Amino acid sequence: MAISIKELTSNEDSDWCPGCGDFGILLSVKNAMIAAQLDPHKTVIVSGIGCSSKLPHFINANGVHTLHGRAIPFAEGIKLANPELSVIVDSGDGDTYGIGAGHFVSAGRRNVDVKMFIHDNGVYSLTKGQASPTLPEGRKAKSMPTPNINGALNPLAIALMAGYTFVARTESYNVKEQTEIMAKALKHKGLALVDILQGCPTYNAAYTSANWFAQHTHKLPETFDGKVKNPKDTKEVNEKRMNALGVLLGETPDSMATGVFFDWENSDTFEERFMSRGIKPPSSQSIAGKDNASTIQLDAALDSISVKD
Repeated sequence: MAISIKELTSNEDSDWCPGCGDFGILLSVKNAMIAAQLDPHKTVIVSGIGCSSKLPHFINANGVHTLHGRAIPFAEGIKLANPELSVIVDSGDGDTYGIGAGHFVSAGRRNVDVKMFIHDNGVYSLTKGQASPTLPEGRKAKSMPTPNINGALNPLAIALMAGYTFVARTESYNVKEQTEIMAKALKHKGLALVDILQGCPTYNAAYTSANWFAQHTHKLPETFDGKVKNPKDTKEVNEKRMNALGVLLGETPDSMATGVFFDWENSDTFEERFMSRGIKPPSSQSIAGKDNASTIQLDAALDSISVKD
């Protein structure tokens, strides 16, 4: 199926500030959908709250604008209800790594085939620039009276240890690299995280401008290979995961790598675990008979989680 940028483009009258990195992310998502040959009619983009979460409004695909911190469970539910859909979470660092942190970690235990594109600018821009969980200690954003007193989370390291099967980082002004990484994530089978260093020219311009990123980010070395060649080789999987962790733990906030840190095509998705137990997704079942009575059978699902004496 061939689709064009023009066909994917919806309302472009956004409320984003001039120079916001979200414009580059929006273009990259469209480009990546085309590169991965996603059908817009079978694609769902789920967002939470924040500047980033307006993105589904600007793409001609199915969009779900949900609650603060709850985009992940919404997306998981959509994918489990209809595994034939391509499901993307597009949200922000505060939404995902702050109030949604519990869902972010637990998602790794399930490995639902969902892709997460997280706009990471270190601040809560929609509510005037408070420090988000990824703002390093000692940095002062525009609206903060004093430098940040909290340490920063490392979302990529957390994702690796939680069980994500694809972990990558890019930055919002590098549309070419961003598109390539997003496309790889979309083609990946399993739970994928793409953490996007996003420019915020209004509340965190000092540490998120295109010039700052150019000086303080670099591509992973060509010798680095995070791709697992034999998905069933536990030793290789763990070695690749530890290599990625080693790179991430050796970074500083002023020198970060972009690229794919870990890529494990693990067939053990949550959807397949359900099917192995004979539980059919609701989308494959008729919901009502001739008498309009419900035909959905939940006995197998309920029995699988019941506590036996």
